[in-house]
Amino acid sequence: MKSLRQQMTDAMVLRGFAARTQEAYLACVVALARHYRRPPDTLTTDELQAYLLHLITERKQAYASVNQAACAFRFIYERVLQRPNARLDIPMAKVPKRRPQILARTEVARLIGAARTLRGRTLLMTTYAAGLRVSELCALQVADIESAADRRCLKVRQGKGNQNRYTLLSPRLLDTLRHYWQIGRPRPWLFPNPAGTAPIACITAQRIYGAARDTAGLPHGGGIHTLRHCFATHLLEAGVDLPTLQRLLGHGHVSTTMRYLHLAHSHVTGATSPLELLDLPDPPTV
Repeated sequence: MKSLRQQMTDAMVLRGFAARTQEAYLACVVALARHYRRPPDTLTTDELQAYLLHLITERKQAYASVNQAACAFRFIYERVLQRPNARLDIPMAKVPKRRPQILARTEVARLIGAARTLRGRTLLMTTYAAGLRVSELCALQVADIESAADRRCLKVRQGKGNQNRYTLLSPRLLDTLRHYWQIGRPRPWLFPNPAGTAPIACITAQRIYGAARDTAGLPHGGGIHTLRHCFATHLLEAGVDLPTLQRLLGHGHVSTTMRYLHLAHSHVTGATSPLELLDLPDPPTV
């Protein structure tokens, strides 16, 4: 008989969960079992709720982390243990919406210029130029670069929701990628680990970003995902329409893309107040 861990993994694979989601859900359940020193299938609903309260009050975890744990517990009890009537009354905490950090174009240029190696510079340029998530960046393969003049693009394999898509491949990025490939000849992954046996780890990409950010003297906050936010915001400021941006980012709903309207500077400074459209009489003299 399969272990509970394997059953949960199989269930997530069947439902198309991303690898990082699988790891996060398993980590939540393992932490729960270690806390009580008992298998998860022996715990009661009251014990689950007490553990979530413990995460908030004792461990001081962010509500987003607690919500993730609650989702993991719902999944294992309802989908794996087949207990739809367990009445898991686990409230989902409201996570305050934070505006993502956006860098100005000059700051992005400073960041890329502050990279210590050609590999790091190319990695940061690719993230910004194509608007990639860090998991998509690390999974890029050399074969994903389509450089034909009539079809110049980057293929993103199994992005969020296991969806493939195509995004921009700028001429400047293509030149940089060609130079990078000629120096290192990476294959099959565009950014392999030092041994060349697997793609670069997401944490390594984050460290490359953090080192360049510190060297450039930019404020802390966020991570390499900031470059994806900058990609979206800067394209909006350049006049790219929302449906096109939605496709480039791989968003399932345009409402997700619309949040960048609040961040695009030109949508405020370039707008005209309705006062300008009024035909007002001359002002009084006193």
